[in-house]
Amino acid sequence: MMKLHPLKSLLAGSVLALAALGASAEEAVPAPDAAVPAIPAEVTDRIDARFLDYQTEQHVPGLVWGIVKDGELVYFKTSGVANLETEAPVTADSLFSIASMSKAFTALAILKLRDEGKLYLDAPAEYYVPELRGWTYPTTDSPRIRVRDLLAHVSGLVTDNPWGDRQQDMPEEVFTEVLKEGVPFSRAPQMAYEYSNFGYALLGRIVTNLSGMPYEDYIRTEIMLPLGMTSTGYDVYAVDQDRRALGYRWEEGAFSDEPSLGPGVFGAMGGVMTNAEDYEKWVAFLLDAWPPRDGEETGPVKRASVRELSQGLNFPRVYTRDGLEEGETCDVAVNYAMGFAVTAECELGTTMAHSGGYPGYGSNVLLMPDAGVGVFAFANRTYAAPSRIVREAALELAAAGELPAREWPVSAPLADAYSVAGAVYEQGSFTPAEGKLAMNFTMDATIPVRERALADLKAEAGACDTGAPFQANGHLSGRFTWTCEAGDMEGWLLLSPNHPPLIQELNLSFVPAP
Repeated sequence: MMKLHPLKSLLAGSVLALAALGASAEEAVPAPDAAVPAIPAEVTDRIDARFLDYQTEQHVPGLVWGIVKDGELVYFKTSGVANLETEAPVTADSLFSIASMSKAFTALAILKLRDEGKLYLDAPAEYYVPELRGWTYPTTDSPRIRVRDLLAHVSGLVTDNPWGDRQQDMPEEVFTEVLKEGVPFSRAPQMAYEYSNFGYALLGRIVTNLSGMPYEDYIRTEIMLPLGMTSTGYDVYAVDQDRRALGYRWEEGAFSDEPSLGPGVFGAMGGVMTNAEDYEKWVAFLLDAWPPRDGEETGPVKRASVRELSQGLNFPRVYTRDGLEEGETCDVAVNYAMGFAVTAECELGTTMAHSGGYPGYGSNVLLMPDAGVGVFAFANRTYAAPSRIVREAALELAAAGELPAREWPVSAPLADAYSVAGAVYEQGSFTPAEGKLAMNFTMDATIPVRERALADLKAEAGACDTGAPFQANGHLSGRFTWTCEAGDMEGWLLLSPNHPPLIQELNLSFVPAP
């Protein structure tokens, strides 16, 4: 079950304040009543140094960063100021615009409405937004835009970051007229990924039309408030202004204030304002959807639906990412899913990430669902999304062994088959496997051939500890390592897709000790 804890009781370090841009931050001194940190201090020190260097280099007045693990905020730090005039420090309660990180809330609202039977992801969006029915598509064979296409940014609409960032306060009636008039297309839908803020504004209109209330009210009442995110919302002017981290631009060696935009239709793509105390609850809720399991649902949206946020369409982009060491790189494939970019990372496994860039603000979040860990950061300088530093923080955790993958439970059929595999090795015979082998097993290689190969392995490896833990990677397969007299035995076990599951593959590979 997901555990939610007040952030203030989990602070791992003190608040730092920078009186002006470029001022050097001193080492944070742990609070006297701080609990024993869940992450070694030498690791968090390196992470802090990266964020503080970024803050200085990028001229960021105020910065906060945190690490969530297994439903708890295990590390949190602040540096700098929320208001350059008053020099008020940023705190866990400081409210930041998180810009495009808002898209995940809109995507989850769409999935929740789908769960309520109010829409289909593969239905044309014009079913739910009638103004789209008169649109002129770029070619006569263009498919109609689906709801799913809007979620994955494959609608054919043009990339609109510079323009879209200035549209947040567009009124509903103005948006309606824009929709009626139609928009130019960049390409036919379902051909390629192209990031579209307009597309997420359309998703907000779908939420409004189908929920019977403004999208921001639906998301707040149906998702945010049930999670305890009482300080999070879409109206910058409706909050206590003393709690805001004011947004700034750094230009020609000086700061200037960035004007704030009020609520409007484009808030569905980037209008959320939140604080660290609330946002850690959101991160914990999302990560709690992994792994799939039995048990009651404890969140406002089903775990299976939350996991859908990681499912995109097949339009990958390949990037080369730097590692922690100079010259160390990793080629990764990135797909945009639903409110998150999903990547198969060399050191981090599957990640879900999104940055947020707005006039006055920058933010980033990186989730590692296999490990149950998330890293996030907020900044109050225009487009200062610390994406690279958040990823480096995750790499620091990985290098320190702080991101072990959550273990799959070993199913009863796997446990039985693993016991059989151990007995087969110990006896040097497949007699213990009688009645446990799938029909292909003896067809792929006869038992006499397999037993001769087994005898050769035993002669080389000697006796092995066949009671070592088994690492399942599903209910019907997994790996194991036996410590043997002369080295390690690496094993792979795969069961068949019938009842009862039988052993269809058993591979053993000996690695001699150095």
